[in-house]
Amino acid sequence: LARLPPGRHGLPREFVTHNQRERLIAGIAEAIAENGYSGTTIAHITRHPAVSRRTFYEHFSSKGECFVAAYDTVMEQLRERVSAGFEEAGDWPHAVKAGVGAMLEFLAANPHLARLCMVEALVAGPVVVERYDAAIQSFVPYFQSGREGRPKEVLDRLSETTEEALVGGMVSLISRRIIAGKAEQLEELLPDLVEFTLTPYLGSEEAAKIAKEK
Repeated sequence: LARLPPGRHGLPREFVTHNQRERLIAGIAEAIAENGYSGTTIAHITRHPAVSRRTFYEHFSSKGECFVAAYDTVMEQLRERVSAGFEEAGDWPHAVKAGVGAMLEFLAANPHLARLCMVEALVAGPVVVERYDAAIQSFVPYFQSGREGRPKEVLDRLSETTEEALVGGMVSLISRRIIAGKAEQLEELLPDLVEFTLTPYLGSEEAAKIAKEK
């Protein structure tokens, strides 16, 4: 995302366009981290990547459109990491641990992006809120697969909305940490989140055991 050299540089137009767009996406994340969504202006967004207002409008028609592009980009990266972590594990409980760990690692390493997608998305208008709700739902199947092969007594105590409640609780805890300015410490939540999400399927003792594994 480095600035392009001034003057004639001979770079392909496609590269220049992509570079500018990605820098604007990074710029809105930084601007929102400083000013909040409501307080962020086009000038704030263009200052960070050092592009002109004209260049901004070549890519986006509004702050809202830029935010949607940024949100979609961040969530795509986040889902890729969670999916990779989930698929690498040997069994479902450890897959959940790996997926949650990948999520926390990504958000902790990118606090501006964490705030954008977990906090500011809820105040960025109905289009983004709809995407936010869809993103939350996209994590539900990871937990639903934990029902497979469970004893009848376990399945009987799981409600139809157990997985939605688990994802919602996890997201709520992560969001509170981000709001408190502790995004970089999110990985500390891994044991608690693993125990919280596995307990309905495995029982508290087994869930706690997996949560404490190194």
